[in-house]
Amino acid sequence: MHVEINGQTLELEQGDVTRQEVDAIVNAANRHLAGGGGVDGAIHARGGPAIMAETRAKHPDGCPTGSAVVSGAGNLGARYVIHAVGPVWRGGQEGEPDLLAAAYRRCLELAVEHECRSIAFPSLSTGAYGYPTDKAARIALRTAIDFLHEQAKPELVRFVLFDAGSYGAFSAALEELTSS
Repeated sequence: MHVEINGQTLELEQGDVTRQEVDAIVNAANRHLAGGGGVDGAIHARGGPAIMAETRAKHPDGCPTGSAVVSGAGNLGARYVIHAVGPVWRGGQEGEPDLLAAAYRRCLELAVEHECRSIAFPSLSTGAYGYPTDKAARIALRTAIDFLHEQAKPELVRFVLFDAGSYGAFSAALEELTSS
């Protein structure tokens, strides 16, 4: 599924974000940039030890929740990995929506700063961090749509959803956001 926004493409795909041939792949990182499970573990496993070595050297204090940092992509089919730290879901009353939007926005800003024409996102915070996928999908897509309206780049923003349930939630949110 895809839509055109301000001359750019926003698309949804079910699959594995680590297999994307794009300029930047977004990693669902933890604030220590210490590696982990899920998307984070898969990116480090496929990308190799160079990614972790670079993040440790450049960002020894990690990355705050709601932000992101860039590294090389090691053995991945991308130029960069953008390590985004989304919030842990605590019921939605502790600033989680703003922090999640900020993490997505910072990824897009970093992609533009590094002259990336394409970026692939997983669904941030919806795995071990427990953010409800339907709520997270609306925030992720609204942030991307707003950014594309403001900046008219990158050329391609792709959300790569690991399973059918996540893809369905993002599809429903995209329909809702673009039909009005």
